[in-house]
Amino acid sequence: MGIYKYMRDAWKDPRGNMGPLYRQYLMKWRREPSTLRIDYPTRLDRARSLGYRAKQGIFIVRQHVLHRAHRRPDWDGGRHSSNMTSVLNLQLNFRAIAERRANKAYPNCEVLNSYLVGKDGKSMWYEVILVDRAHPAILADHILKWVGLPANRQRAARGLTSSQRKTRGLRNRGKGAEHVRPSQRANLR
Repeated sequence: MGIYKYMRDAWKDPRGNMGPLYRQYLMKWRREPSTLRIDYPTRLDRARSLGYRAKQGIFIVRQHVLHRAHRRPDWDGGRHSSNMTSVLNLQLNFRAIAERRANKAYPNCEVLNSYLVGKDGKSMWYEVILVDRAHPAILADHILKWVGLPANRQRAARGLTSSQRKTRGLRNRGKGAEHVRPSQRANLR
């Protein structure tokens, strides 16, 4: 077996397999900023399987997201309408929220993909793979040059990344998935 196989097995149950090292990761990440550019991926096997390559124009951002119900800030007092509840149903998963926040911090880049690296009682950390769409090394790469095309601008904001395609139901095909393409809104009209 190659080294990536052992990495993948270790990350299937990080608390059990890595023990104190995983706890040290979480304690360190809690003190860091919400959006942090890092030099190399924490889970190299997962990053490479999702398209990461150690070359110019591609980098990793660790994004922190609060892991709780999607809540609106509570009102200060007084009367409020019955619709003004604090719990929201945003229909976005936490991974999609992390991708959008990372893309907002680096607006000249596009989100390639992302993966979970840590989770505790109230926080989740994702590593988002970002690609500089105008970098000469990316434009010369025949595998990644599609990112620079105008049709792929703001992928994370338009629901075109892998996690958001899952939310939109685009992983399902055939019977039972007749109304998900081209979009659920288009089929309501």
